[in-house]
Formats: sequence, structure tokens, C-alpha cells
Amino acid sequence: MSKGSPISPALMAARPAAPAAPGRDTAQPVQVSAVRGPNNVVPPTEMLGSSAIVRSLEELGVDDIFGLPGGAILPTYDPLMASTKLRHILVRHEQGAGHAAQGYAMVTGRPGVCIATSGPGATNLVTAIADAHMDSVPLVAITGQVASAVIGSDAFQEADIVGITMPITKHSYLVTNANDIPRVLAEAFHIASTGRPGPVLVDIAKDAQQGKMTFSWPPKIDIPGYRTVVRGHSKQVREAARLIAGSTRPVFYVGGGVIKAHAAAELKELAELVGAPVVTTLMARGVFPDSHPQHVGMPGMHGSVSAVTALQQSDLLITLGARFDDRVTGVLSSFAPGAKVIHADIDPAEISKNRTADVPIVGSVKEIIPELVSAVREQFDGGAAPDTSAWWNTINRLRETYPIGFTQPDDGLSAPQQVIKRIGELTGPEGVYVAGVGQHQMWAAQFIQYERPHAWLNSGGLGTMGYSVPAAMGAKVGNPDRVVWAIDGDGCFQMTNQELATCVINNIPIKVAVINNSSLGMVRQWQTLFYEGRYSNTDLNTGHDTVRVPDFVKLADAYGCAGLRCERDEDIDATIQQALAINDRPVVVDFVVSRDSMVWPMVPSGVSNDLIQIARNMTPVWEQED
Repeated sequence: MSKGSPISPALMAARPAAPAAPGRDTAQPVQVSAVRGPNNVVPPTEMLGSSAIVRSLEELGVDDIFGLPGGAILPTYDPLMASTKLRHILVRHEQGAGHAAQGYAMVTGRPGVCIATSGPGATNLVTAIADAHMDSVPLVAITGQVASAVIGSDAFQEADIVGITMPITKHSYLVTNANDIPRVLAEAFHIASTGRPGPVLVDIAKDAQQGKMTFSWPPKIDIPGYRTVVRGHSKQVREAARLIAGSTRPVFYVGGGVIKAHAAAELKELAELVGAPVVTTLMARGVFPDSHPQHVGMPGMHGSVSAVTALQQSDLLITLGARFDDRVTGVLSSFAPGAKVIHADIDPAEISKNRTADVPIVGSVKEIIPELVSAVREQFDGGAAPDTSAWWNTINRLRETYPIGFTQPDDGLSAPQQVIKRIGELTGPEGVYVAGVGQHQMWAAQFIQYERPHAWLNSGGLGTMGYSVPAAMGAKVGNPDRVVWAIDGDGCFQMTNQELATCVINNIPIKVAVINNSSLGMVRQWQTLFYEGRYSNTDLNTGHDTVRVPDFVKLADAYGCAGLRCERDEDIDATIQQALAINDRPVVVDFVVSRDSMVWPMVPSGVSNDLIQIARNMTPVWEQED
């Protein structure tokens, strides 16, 4: 196992840049304190490494931790018990701790913290760490490790968690000296929360936890090469404004980076100034209000016809905090073939990674968008404003002709889309909606109206079944005054529903809507469409006319939750209202729905977005001017 270094190779400094030529604009590094929290001054004090971990977390401003103890992290759990500032929430599985920390981070904007022991405890965090890495969620995972003297000897419950997680973290540390603990934790929080957010692992050997050290705060940290650029290059911003002014079919392609940058207000100002259509990806739902007349939907494999086609037929993509992933582009070579690309992103590795940018802008969209507003306004004041009236005629015709909708099932059971739609309507835009992965995830993205950022949480990049319940738990801890729904499938729910016990014991009253079609729904949909209806291993026996193993209402009761079941259309509203009225404990609602309902529209895998289907074997009829 590597002892680690202050910074991983991915964060090492490149050769020093040559001095800028006179008059040349250069991007400036972020000017913020490297140490999070109130920066209290703590004079040198002797303590154990385990106490230093707890004290460091307190000084970093941490309030809530999700974890599960074990032998290698046990020294830290002793002083943790005495802390009056840290609330530790004991989960029932380490994966639940990781997803809960993600949910907490997604609604608060602060790094989520999870803690586990060595070996299997640490490896149980890997899925959540990978998930946070894919979706750029600020996460600090603290794990215990066997004593440094036996590292590498296959000691009991030893696993090279630093090596395992190196590809899926911004950085992974191994701490073997107690004196390094304050600095390493301060660095971990700084790295996790600055630039493109992401997970950082801190693995601490047991003898480092038990060793004596001298604690002082704030620590002095220096991370060579880690300098996050936030301001865009002014020349590139001016060139982007020039392209916008000259475009007749512009589209804002908005990704989750705008949410991470807390730049919703800035986006709205720019979008209204330009007057172009706005599409928000699965990870960006809510950053631009669904009710806004310029919002034309979600793009991608299950995006709206208007959004997908707007991208395809555009002449300019104004790409903000998005990464041109395959679920949006379809076959990359056929994606938006006539469009030039402005691409603004804080991660330079994303720019031109998949689609070459005509105007690349490296920096935080929080800073870039206002700069772009000024540059665009200058262009428009000079008489260069584009005429997009014909473009809006096309977009509005698409919206009117091909709205997102669904057909009623012919088996007499409820449409899952109707259930999810009514959950959103009866709860309202101030609620928080956390989806699992599969059909219900897509329906929740399509049929709930999102009017604000941080209202929609899901596992977008990794697609983790089991994400919903623990992430909703973390979101409720972070936003205790909001209604939090976990919208889950009967397959996903069975992967992490043990965290209902955590919710009951800790008074975390989430609401769980199990969209129960008695099958692995998205897998079944693909089997219907592409495997001639051969339903290999997708029947879960949880729903209508089955043995109901498990019975979700009985399961809820066993955990101390309120358990409800809805099997008829006429009961949907009353059941949701009953769930909304229960706030003293978690609620689990078993919504028994049709297994034959499918997610539409759909771009089949491996084809151009131009071949989007609005139903099985049905594609839109394009008019000549489209």
C-alpha cells in the first residue's frame, strides 16, 4: 500500500508557465482561504490522533456525519461520543453512509462526511465514492486502516483502500503519523469543495489514531499544483459573445456544473438577455425553472423531442457546466452537426474531451456568466442582436406537437407516470425529490415540475441502484424543514431499505414512494424492445397478483414506519395526501403500477439523436423547415 504524498499525480503541478506577455489577460487562481470553517485559532494542545480527527472536523464546521464503527476506526469513535458539535448518524450499511453524505452535500452545498472502518467497511463505501466522483459531489470519506507496522501483510480486515479509490477520487490520503491529521483533513475538505467538486478519501492507520500529537488550528496547508481557475479569459468571453450575436439558432446546453456553482440566478439573467431556448440535463433539472417560457425540456436518451431536436438543429451550443456525455449526445459524430460550440467549464479536462469547442472558456460559470452578460450586452447595444423569431417558431411547434405525455395502461393498473406527476403536484416545488435508477428515475425527471436548484437528486453518471433511500435520508438531515421524497423502484428499494431503521431511530421522516411494477423495469423495457420480450431474470414478485415477497407495507411496519398501499387510480391523491400528513416517522407507500408502462421518448442506444422515438417504432414527422 502506498504511503501517499501530499498530492496525487493527477494534481501535481505541471512545469511553471512562461510569464504572460505584456497586456495579455491571464486567468487568476481562486482567492479564498484554503481552510474551511470559521478559522478559529487553537493554540498548541497535546491530544491523541483520534481526538485530533474529531477536533479537526469541528473546526472545519462539520455538523453531521454518517458512519458505522469497526475495529480500525474504533479509537476515533471514543472521542466522537463526547463531541457536542458533531451529530453522528449510525447507518446500517456503509454504502448508506456514503449516499447519505452525497444527499446532504447536494442540498446544502457543503461537503458530506462519511466514516467507516478498514477492509470491508471501507470497500462498502466504494460505490458511493464512485457515484460522487461521476456526479461531482463534494464528499470526504474517512476510513480506519490497520496499524502501519502491518500494512501490506494481509492483516485482518486490511484492504488497500487508497489504491482502490485512487481512480475514483480527486485525491486519496494514507495517514500514518498523528501529527499530519489536521493538515490532511483541512486539505481534504479544500480539495473536495473547490474547483470541480468531488470525493476525497482519508485513510488513517490505527496507530496514528492512538498516537500522541500536538494539535493547533488552523493548519498551514500548501498543495503544489492545485490552483483552481475561476475567471474566464476575457478574449474568449468576447469571442463567445460575438458568436452569440451572430447566431440565429442558439441553444443553452446547461449541465449540473451550474448547480454545483450555485449560478442559477446568473444563468437566468444571461438566458433572458440572449432569448435563446434552454435545455437542462438530467443533472441540471431545476437550475432553470421548468415554468419559464424559454425552457424547452431535458435532452438525452429520454429527453423531450423539443430539447433533443433543438440541440440537433442548432447553429450554436452555449454549453455551461456540461460534459457532452453519451446519454445526451447519442452517436457523437452525428450530434448537433451544424453547431459551433462555446464550452465553459471549471474542469479543463472536460473541454474538447468529447466535442471540440470552438470557444473554450476555463473557469467557474459563477464568474464566467456575468462576464458573458456584459460582453453580450455590449454586442447587443452595438446593434448585433440576433433574430431568433424563426427559430422560436420551430421550437414552439415541436413543443406543441410532441409534449411529454403517457398513455393509460390497458391492464387496469395505475400508470406510474400519473403517480409521480401527482406526487410532484401535491408536494410542490419546495419539496426535494430523490430518485433511484431506472424507469422511475426518468419519469421523475420528466413529470415533476422543477422550479429551483437542489430540488432534484439522482445518480446520473454511475446509475446506482440503491441510491434513493439513503440519499433522501441525507437530504432530510441537510434540509430538515423540507418535504423529502425518495422516489424508488421495487428493485432499487430492496438494495438499501435497511436505512429506514436509521431514519426511524434518528427521527428522519422521509417519504418513500415505491413505484412497484414487480420487475426490474428499465431492464424489462429493453428486453421488450430489443430482446423480443424474453424476460430473463427481471420478475421481482413484489406487485399485483404475485406472492409479494417482500410485502412492502409489512416491511414498513416492521421498521416502525407508516406503511400505505395504493392500487387504484382513484386512491392516488388521497394516499399521497395521507403520506404528506404524517411527519412523525418515515412513510413508505407501495404504489402498485403497471409493468407494461415504458419511458418515452427514447433514443435507442447506438443511433443518432435524429432517430428519437416518441413511442414504439414511432418517430416524429419532420417538416421541411425543421
